[in-house]
Amino acid sequence: MYKQRMNHVLTKMQEQGLTQLLISEPSSVFYLTGVRIEPGERFMGLLLRSEKAPVFFIHRLFPVTPQGIAVVGFADADDYLSLVAAETDRQKPLGIDKHLFAGFLIGLMERKAASAYVNGSPCVDLVRAVKTADELQKLRIASELNDKTIEIAKNSLRIGMTEKELEQIILQTYKDLGADDISFPPIVAFHENAADPHHENSNRRLKAGDMVLLDIGCKKDEYCSDMTRTFFTQEPTADERRVYELVRQANAAAENYIRPGMRLCDIDEAARSVIRAGGHDREFTHRLGHFIGMDTHEYGDVSAAYDWPVQPGMVFSIEPGIYLAGQFGVRIEDLIIVTETGCEVINHVPKEITVVSLN
Repeated sequence: MYKQRMNHVLTKMQEQGLTQLLISEPSSVFYLTGVRIEPGERFMGLLLRSEKAPVFFIHRLFPVTPQGIAVVGFADADDYLSLVAAETDRQKPLGIDKHLFAGFLIGLMERKAASAYVNGSPCVDLVRAVKTADELQKLRIASELNDKTIEIAKNSLRIGMTEKELEQIILQTYKDLGADDISFPPIVAFHENAADPHHENSNRRLKAGDMVLLDIGCKKDEYCSDMTRTFFTQEPTADERRVYELVRQANAAAENYIRPGMRLCDIDEAARSVIRAGGHDREFTHRLGHFIGMDTHEYGDVSAAYDWPVQPGMVFSIEPGIYLAGQFGVRIEDLIIVTETGCEVINHVPKEITVVSLN
């Protein structure tokens, strides 16, 4: 499996005119080797070469034996960047991924490790963007855990509870259901706090009539989930209903538009045009979606900035929102898998208006 992935990356390198690529992003190293290391401030690098075998550079604190890859270990006092430069072709450009710390890059430049230094991240990122059947199944399983968790969180709503208290219920539920970790800190936003798309949970207490926005995700077997739902605690007002239905229609418009060959920017526009027609274009303040896999936010946006045609096996979020400062916010987010004929939505929590009874 890992050799096949490396071969796909080597093909992308050839298309970009690169013969060598240094990969430092931990999730990409894991993707290509099966070795999961978070080196912190220390250097870690996987050097892929079209004409020679790969080499993995890692501090001796992390004893690893990736199959079929030579390992060069080093200690804190070693000149580890010179060890890297000894393995590169100094007469050719070196691809560098987006994760490499600037200090390491400057050190390689000082050692004249290559003739030039170019962004080589797309060589890996574009391969990771199209998931295998095994990866897709892991994403489905993580999303199934997320579905169960958000239902438990919804049913746990009580008058007087704080956002932070509901966050703790979500975290405990993930543990109880067997998740390995969270994809990101849960966002729990009551009513006016939901007008901040990246609200930080507070001691704001739940009141009757509040809207509740939950944006949560967990990890299982290295793969992430991510979903947002907005619930009501009493029948919505006419304005709340209008805004909610506008967001739901935008979500549906984008998901119905997706099929192979459609561009990411056009998928974004399919949702954005619905919200624009409803008079809230300025209150939809972010991209429609992001790619996801081993990382919550992987390379690629569903936005006007990306004109890629989508392919079967790509996985990304569809999450339109409207945020009315000082009033309330609504976001509805699903993860979708691009299929041969359209898309598969891997979240199954209903998106119709849901009114939760509070005790």
